[in-house]
Amino acid sequence: MFRRPVLQVLHQFVRHESEIASSLVLERSLNRVQLLGRVGQDPVMRQVEGKNPVTIFSLATNEMWRSGESEAYQMGDVSQKTTWHRISVFRPGLRDVAYQYVKKGSRIYVEGKVDYGEYTDKNNVRRQATTIIADPHNKSFPASCTSLGLASRDIYLLKNFFPDLYEIILYF
Repeated sequence: MFRRPVLQVLHQFVRHESEIASSLVLERSLNRVQLLGRVGQDPVMRQVEGKNPVTIFSLATNEMWRSGESEAYQMGDVSQKTTWHRISVFRPGLRDVAYQYVKKGSRIYVEGKVDYGEYTDKNNVRRQATTIIADPHNKSFPASCTSLGLASRDIYLLKNFFPDLYEIILYF
């Protein structure tokens, strides 16, 4: 009864290359990050020779919890851990807006993917770096924002870089 619909769903995500090489299975995967936090430094735009410029800034996210024996009653000391993320914006329209409008202390939402890379520092030592490459995935906009006369590009930027302002405009 359920076998056919389940197989149809599975075939959307898994594809066999051939009958002969049935052990070869190509799977879809997901590299997606959503962060909501505060900007730690004003963005910097950098450009390496022969490559497109990139806007870079840091973002802090906080994790809070209560310690102690009476957690059910929300008693005890509050502990906090801050994690810093390096954000890189490559997309031309997005990187310019991020460079111009994102400021230290701003609370923003970033959506993108995790990238692990290596670089050589000035002492010729190879180092590893983890970067979040900002690349918003959700491109749908509510009709109420377009009825305000905002261009879809402006709505896109508001929604992905200034969610607090986006909510104010959306519900105003």
